[in-house]
Amino acid sequence: MAVGSFGIEKESLKELLREAASGKAQLPEFQRGWVWPDRNIAGLIASISLGYPVGTIMMLRTGGHVKFKERPIEGLKFDSQNKPERLILDGQQRLTSLYRALMHQEPVQTQDIRKKPVSGWFYIDIEAALKDDENREDTIKFIPEDKKLRSFRGEIAKDYSNAESEYQDRFFPLNKVFDSDRWMQEYMKHWGYDESATQIFFNFKNEILDKFITYQVPVIELPSETPKEAVCQVFEKVNTGGVTLTVFELLTATFAADDFVLRADWDEKRQRIADPSHQVVKDFSNTDLLQAISLMATYERRMEFLKADKDAERAPRIGCKRGDILEITLKDYQAYSNKVMDGLIDSSKFLHKHFIFSPKFLPYGAQLIPLSVIFSILGKDAHSHQAQEKIAQWYWCGIFGELYGGTTETRFAFDVPEVVDWVRGGTNIPRTVADAQFMKDRLWTLRSRQSAAYKGMYALLLADGAKDWFSGSTISAITYFDDSIDVHHIFPQDWCKKNGKRRRKYNSILNKTPLSARTNRIIGGKAPSIYIEQLAKKAEVSEKTILTSIETHRVSISDLQNDDFESHLESRAVALLEQIKGAMGKEVGESQVEVLDDDEDFEDDE
Repeated sequence: MAVGSFGIEKESLKELLREAASGKAQLPEFQRGWVWPDRNIAGLIASISLGYPVGTIMMLRTGGHVKFKERPIEGLKFDSQNKPERLILDGQQRLTSLYRALMHQEPVQTQDIRKKPVSGWFYIDIEAALKDDENREDTIKFIPEDKKLRSFRGEIAKDYSNAESEYQDRFFPLNKVFDSDRWMQEYMKHWGYDESATQIFFNFKNEILDKFITYQVPVIELPSETPKEAVCQVFEKVNTGGVTLTVFELLTATFAADDFVLRADWDEKRQRIADPSHQVVKDFSNTDLLQAISLMATYERRMEFLKADKDAERAPRIGCKRGDILEITLKDYQAYSNKVMDGLIDSSKFLHKHFIFSPKFLPYGAQLIPLSVIFSILGKDAHSHQAQEKIAQWYWCGIFGELYGGTTETRFAFDVPEVVDWVRGGTNIPRTVADAQFMKDRLWTLRSRQSAAYKGMYALLLADGAKDWFSGSTISAITYFDDSIDVHHIFPQDWCKKNGKRRRKYNSILNKTPLSARTNRIIGGKAPSIYIEQLAKKAEVSEKTILTSIETHRVSISDLQNDDFESHLESRAVALLEQIKGAMGKEVGESQVEVLDDDEDFEDDE
């Protein structure tokens, strides 16, 4: 992604602003709006009036293969045929501020220090500006749109809507900076060509006005052949606002050059997952969609190549990193975006089948990207029992192997072809399945709701047919939401604390299970032997019925009846490890993991 040579030249401020005014210099669509408040603008004007540097401007020469939708700077409108010669990558706020204050003949729409919208004009107090001991910024005034200054009582103190007041007070309108001759003539006429008044103005012109006329701005110009990724990276690195652009924003600007409104299309697509039945995937973002499209597009290109040429080393690679996404064409988007959304809907159904109903308990949101692509590519091939089992094994291996917590793009790139091939009968086991390991002692350290393995264990318990202890109902997609199902302690926290149990133990997943809010209220802080009896009484059923429901949570009944906390943890660990082994389709590991001290700040669920 090397960029050819570029030059740094000094250009006239006046000509730069004229270039913006004519539309020869415009903004790429991905630039944020103009937001500078009035005092920032006053400070910028003051610096130029003193000949101080105000930073470098960066431009991109147009005409290359990279096309961005352009727009004029704030306050201007052009015909669509008015194409720019250069795009402003860095310097938008400064150039827009200077154009609106110094050249535009309409009020400046900005905001005050409290970010309240204000509209007005910039003036400079001539006599004050000529004083050596006067802070230049203080001499630059922003007055209301009607050019009337009012007292705190609302009375008009000065009225500059009458130009005679400007001449009389020597109050120069800064939007006349580059065309001051007429104002000067009227000023001298107002003062009867008085020598003293005339001299004041010429001193002002020589010391201040001419600074604007002669001011030179350093301009870096990137050549038209600069690659898109380089343009975007350069923009982010040099932009004074520290703006990080999403790939969605960048492609929005690119597609707009072909009159395609990406954001509107995404808004339409996201309605497909707005239905409550697809709540589990509702946080799938526009950037996720583009990553998935990149995976699909590059996968299809690679497969097409391999049909004609068996040399895998020469085949295009599969990828969804930032650079890959920026290479997505409008044709790619239109070819694959709906297919990805179809795959996402299938992913939602798959997750429901595995008792993952909400984003809150979705182990890895990022895993939706390869999952949706896998379903998209496989289509009907993904619906058989065998296919579903293989996809599930890959999915659970990713969760309990905790393989999607860091940088994931590389894993996505081999997940897609490997899982697709495996499902279609290939003999090579996907790397994610092969790489995944779950160590026995990891259960004891699963305490945080944010942990993917914690959420995964919760889903496995639900999938195992867990019943609510009070209602006796199997927890399904319906009862999950209706009964406010959540993770709760089996041996309550209060009881554990009173009985000197270690926090790292009672807050582990071994002492947690999915229960309704009502059941948890009945349990309270009581010992299991007591709350079992109370659950039976409240539910008006036998204790045996309650115990049957408890057993569906892989909990030892005798341990609860005897209030044997330590034995409960040991026996449940064995049971849960069997569940994990079944989901991953492989043995769990024997090696030890570090056990944190009791004084660690663990997250409490209740």
